[in-house]
Amino acid sequence: MTLPLEDVDAGQEASEADVIKRRAMHHIEQAFDEADMEGVPPDAFAHVALFTALTTLVDCFGEHIVAAMMEKIPAKVAAGDYTLDRTLQ
Repeated sequence: MTLPLEDVDAGQEASEADVIKRRAMHHIEQAFDEADMEGVPPDAFAHVALFTALTTLVDCFGEHIVAAMMEKIPAKVAAGDYTLDRTLQ
């Protein structure tokens, strides 16, 4: 699990890959915000964003690798890895 930029200690530097991922996340969040302001329902935008992400990953890595990556998603969803408003114990 990567640390959000705010959670990186002063003595710890984020890797270049982490910085790139945070920048990409910022762009995705902006796109969601813009779509929301234009009246696009968040679930519709998320569905299309997920489709777009998967087609891009398949283009980059191939169907078999992406299929293997996606096999892990149900367990991660069930474990709360994608739940933003949850209480960690």
